[in-house]
Amino acid sequence: MDSPRTPRWRWLPAEGSWRYHLLLAVMGIFVLGPLAGVTAAYMNFSIGFFVGGQVLAGLLGSAVTAGYGAAGRHGANYIQTAAASVASMSGLGVLLQAQAWLGLPQPPAWQMAVYLGCVGMFGVGVGMLYTPMLVDRMRLAYPSGLAVANILRALTDPALLRRSVLQLGGGMALGAVAGLASARLAVLGAIGLSASTFGAGLVVGARIGIPAVTGALLGVVLQPYFVSIGWLQAGDPPRKIMFLIALGAIMGAALVDMALIFARALPRGQRLSAVHGAPEPAVKDWQRVNTLRLVLWVLFWAGATVACGHWLLGQPVFFLAVAVALVFLFALVNGISVGVSDSNPISSAFVVTIVILAALGLRDPGVGLMAGAVLLVATGVACDMQQDRSTGWRLGTSRVVQFRYQVLGVVVGAVLAVVFARLFMAAYPVLLQDQTVMTAGQQPAEWSSAMTYKFLGVLRSLTDDLPFQRTAIGVGLAAGLVIESLRKWLRPRGFVLDAIVLPSPYALSFGGFINLPTALWFGAGGVAGSWWSARAPARRDAPQDMSSASLFGGGLIAGDALAALGIGIVSLLAVVT
Repeated sequence: MDSPRTPRWRWLPAEGSWRYHLLLAVMGIFVLGPLAGVTAAYMNFSIGFFVGGQVLAGLLGSAVTAGYGAAGRHGANYIQTAAASVASMSGLGVLLQAQAWLGLPQPPAWQMAVYLGCVGMFGVGVGMLYTPMLVDRMRLAYPSGLAVANILRALTDPALLRRSVLQLGGGMALGAVAGLASARLAVLGAIGLSASTFGAGLVVGARIGIPAVTGALLGVVLQPYFVSIGWLQAGDPPRKIMFLIALGAIMGAALVDMALIFARALPRGQRLSAVHGAPEPAVKDWQRVNTLRLVLWVLFWAGATVACGHWLLGQPVFFLAVAVALVFLFALVNGISVGVSDSNPISSAFVVTIVILAALGLRDPGVGLMAGAVLLVATGVACDMQQDRSTGWRLGTSRVVQFRYQVLGVVVGAVLAVVFARLFMAAYPVLLQDQTVMTAGQQPAEWSSAMTYKFLGVLRSLTDDLPFQRTAIGVGLAAGLVIESLRKWLRPRGFVLDAIVLPSPYALSFGGFINLPTALWFGAGGVAGSWWSARAPARRDAPQDMSSASLFGGGLIAGDALAALGIGIVSLLAVVT
């Protein structure tokens, strides 16, 4: 980390002092966090997913720490870590909406907030456990994490800012305009226009973007076959079954990578790595964590989650314990997905969890909702942790301090999740109506609540065991295992082999989570990003991963987030006025 410096403005507290951290915490969890939280809650209620809060919070946090110069990037990173945690927790108030759709009694607000808080704390610990593997060893891209790093580096370094202001500023302006336009113009919504999706493609490049398109096209091509074997009904979108295959593919590929990582961790494996010229990277001071304390943290909050769910909410211990165990799997699987494509399929993890619990005898939708909430919250928080640590890895920010800021964000976010959910549902009673029993003409146009819709769909199927869902996961797992094994054996270097003939299962699976228009925008961004980088490579006096394409892509993501923030604030003002 940079050594402390005297702030440019006298009113700023000294870097590293308690007043310094108080300033950052207040801005992160009480100002920027709630702003991003309103955005997340509005987007989840309206369309069913939300733009990650990291980029938006990093952008605004840089303004707070600009007076510290280049060293201010660490403070801005702490702010965005706390604020993004508040935002991601706030967006999960859809769990209360799902309770309403199921006709379940609403538990007291404090009980729900405590339960969400316990699960969030558990997720923080699991996310930190996997950080050395996903961030340090695998070195995944984490597009939003890279975008935040570029923003913080540019806005806190005058020299870098002068060279990057056109790409970053131009991307933000275009992203904001596109975000507002797609929210208001039906024709743009129909074609799936998303500035942040295109921007993420710019960051990751064509080797990730093209396989994502391939995965989505596979779903379209196989749709008639899936209908013929009863895996889909006529008119169902391909991703209704493809997301299960996609999750399985990530699991299969992850098995190969984990096996290699564990093999290298053994003494003989370390010697082989050194022989092949791949020595283990040295751990720097800012990367160090107390492993024993971290393991104890995880175990404590795992127990607290089960105890709270049982004693406060009356849920069976067995299903809660199984859900806690599954977090260790999906925090890794979804973390890889976020690292490769910037997509965190938390609702898909929820669905697969219910499928697994149903196979173990679960038949109560209410129990399924609360057990699935463990996966939904913990996996979301864990992947946020990994995303934030990827930013910290690029900046050299202390992981221990980031951990503390994320904990603060989870505490506040657990409370705001309940507050925002009840506020929106009180102001818009249509959110309380079960859309799963409505006809197409009865569906509310402005509040599709796609995430809640997916929850209810799988919860309502608990009384009918669907073995083909488990088969689909198994097919995906086998495919991911074979493809990733071949990639490790052949080590494809050429573009055609790496992106088209034998693409990464992680990138290929992204197409299974999204519809075809979204995949096309992501793929188009990937092709444009690779073309741009080939014509205008990164400057020698700038960080290696700070290319013009990644800057412009990060700007698009930030601009889209700002547009969503504006829409969310307007909606909230409509509630309180």
